[in-house]
Amino acid sequence: MRVLFAGTPAVAVPSLDALVNGGFEVVAVLTRPDAPVGRKRVLTPSPVARRAAELGIDVIHAARVDAEAIAKISAVQPDVAAIVAYGGLVPPAALDIPRHGWVNLHFSLLPAWRGAAPVQRSVIAGDDVTGAVTFQLEEGLDTGPVFGTLTEAVKPQDTAGDLLERLSHSGAVLLAQTLSAIDAGKAFPQPQAGEVSLAPKLTLEDGHLNWTHPALAISRQARGVTPEPGAWTLLDGQRVKLEPVRLRPDVAELAPGAVALHGKAVLVGTGSHAVELTRIQPAGKKMMAAADWARGMASLESVVFE
Repeated sequence: MRVLFAGTPAVAVPSLDALVNGGFEVVAVLTRPDAPVGRKRVLTPSPVARRAAELGIDVIHAARVDAEAIAKISAVQPDVAAIVAYGGLVPPAALDIPRHGWVNLHFSLLPAWRGAAPVQRSVIAGDDVTGAVTFQLEEGLDTGPVFGTLTEAVKPQDTAGDLLERLSHSGAVLLAQTLSAIDAGKAFPQPQAGEVSLAPKLTLEDGHLNWTHPALAISRQARGVTPEPGAWTLLDGQRVKLEPVRLRPDVAELAPGAVALHGKAVLVGTGSHAVELTRIQPAGKKMMAAADWARGMASLESVVFE
């Protein structure tokens, strides 16, 4: 089976490896163009592009699936296209090229969390269980019929990054199994059923913690935006980055946003009980342990996060 693989970030790499190791003929990889990375903004290939180069697979770079990209896809004559977090829409003209269409690995239990940030939104919402599906890509936003499903428990301290890492590997197996079933004529996709929820792409503002919210909601938010775009708060008008916090239901007297030492722990008040800071990155400095940051402050009595 001739496969076009479309993907961009690191979470898509296990799927590419699974298809290659599974004996599929990956005829080309579609990925987004090199992007500036780091403070020096060095143009850097996507993780999928780097892996494709290591595997000796031809790469099609395209910020969007336009006429030029469609011509290149058509030229490699794929039987099916597998897509995992490519980062762009696939127009009808491209959907029609492979005889088996496009199969999307999506990291949610559709129709829950349709969109670009399903795992992040699931963690923020406090879901106990999430998962991944393979489905037939169509014009609608993650609306196509489902081939296969897997579930994954959300652990209490999981960040979005933790959960995506696990799902990227289990989902890779699911994708390979789905393509094998399609190749054997044994795949029978079923319409999605259940309550629809949307997972739009996260913005920087999604990481801004509101200390008047309950502690549990703040903890979920911080874990859901880790590692990107990251949790943050304001201190004296400057943005301060935070790693996920710990719940401290034993301390309830702190006002929302007020910072105080409790033994060696650095606590912040919320709309319910306190949370404990783990690591903090003040403006212009490196990430450090919260206790080290507190020792460097003259006093925490007047420190209030906003």
